[in-house]
Amino acid sequence: MVYLTSTASPFALSRWADFFANFGEFAKGFVYTLGMSIGALILALLLGILFGAMSSTKNKLLRAIARVYVEIFQNTPLLVQFVVVYYGLAIVSDGSIMINAFFTSIICVGIYHGAYIAEVIRSGIEAVPRGQTEAALSQGFTYPQTMGMIILPQAIRTILPPMTNQVVNLIKNTSTVAIISGADIMFVAKAWAYDTTNYVPAFIGAAVLYFIMCFPLATWARRMEEANKDSYSL
Repeated sequence: MVYLTSTASPFALSRWADFFANFGEFAKGFVYTLGMSIGALILALLLGILFGAMSSTKNKLLRAIARVYVEIFQNTPLLVQFVVVYYGLAIVSDGSIMINAFFTSIICVGIYHGAYIAEVIRSGIEAVPRGQTEAALSQGFTYPQTMGMIILPQAIRTILPPMTNQVVNLIKNTSTVAIISGADIMFVAKAWAYDTTNYVPAFIGAAVLYFIMCFPLATWARRMEEANKDSYSL
């Protein structure tokens, strides 16, 4: 019989002691992942607001451009986009364009989730009565002014819960940077596990670190959604 406390067990205490002794590596991966997530989120929000507003305009060309962007990035794998940006640009430019793993992740994850956030923004804008847009335009407001000063502030309550879910997904999707050896939580866990064969502590530890980042956001999103339902039921 093999006991859980034996060295052979993947759950052996000695393996966990080794994990905590090397936790500094995972802490660096946590900070790296957090930095990538913040950068990608800023890019995703900028693109999401821009293309979400374009999707709601009466201009057919702008709507078509926004639709192409959303469809391309929603319907292609994020891993493929990583390979294209990280390896493809270097090959096409004969090495003159080299983007490191950190900024590749920000670009790819930001553009990818920008497409989803654009749909969230579009839905929120469409939830505001169209008459308000027409009234603002008739009063001399430009379309950007109408969006920024009148429509988007009203749409925030509808947008926030699904937006927060997208932020959670964005954080988790930064783990794909491991494919190009970015020093994120997942890459650190994989490299350390291969070196030490402590697979269970490595990946459970990685899961806990992602949970620490994502759970507060997911909980807040659920509370916001419940608050919205309560306000509409009054």
